[in-house]
Amino acid sequence: MPIRTHRGRAAVYRRLWGWPLRSPKHLVAAVIVFAVVATAIGFLLPEPPPSTNVAASRSTTATEHSAVVPPTRTKSPPTISVPQAAPTPVAPDPAGLAVVEEWGKAWVDHPVGSDRQRWLDKLRPHTTDEFMTEMASVDPSNAGNVITGAVTAVNSTAGSMVVRLPTDIGVLVVTVNKTPAGWRVAQYDKEG
Repeated sequence: MPIRTHRGRAAVYRRLWGWPLRSPKHLVAAVIVFAVVATAIGFLLPEPPPSTNVAASRSTTATEHSAVVPPTRTKSPPTISVPQAAPTPVAPDPAGLAVVEEWGKAWVDHPVGSDRQRWLDKLRPHTTDEFMTEMASVDPSNAGNVITGAVTAVNSTAGSMVVRLPTDIGVLVVTVNKTPAGWRVAQYDKEG
């Protein structure tokens, strides 16, 4: 028969597990502590996502037995705002077309060997700040040298226009947006 002492790890465990059984007060206190800990863990754990199969089987069971199934508490998915219709087209704003024309003149004005920073400074008054960071990567020698025709609006809304700008290297499709500072070029691409 093993010798039991009041020292050591096993003795500590005996005291912990034996404590609730010493008196009815200890047993009630242990049950209450256990219930509080279990409830706290239940609140801290994340709620599992609702299963569609369980919901379907509940509705089938409810229909078969004509019983009312109480609604389950589920979190609704986040709502995403999607525009229902495209912005209403409007007549092109002459001020926006003028900005594209001025931007185009600055675009083609880059004498051979000119400084890139001076070229960008000419474009800056007609370009959004966000687009200027992209323009800094453009080599002025790849820009056209002459505007070969008039600017024409492809489509136009109250806050944005897409404009064709013909140059000697091809037609540029320029997007110009209305900002608090007025119309500004926000993007361009070559027409494909």
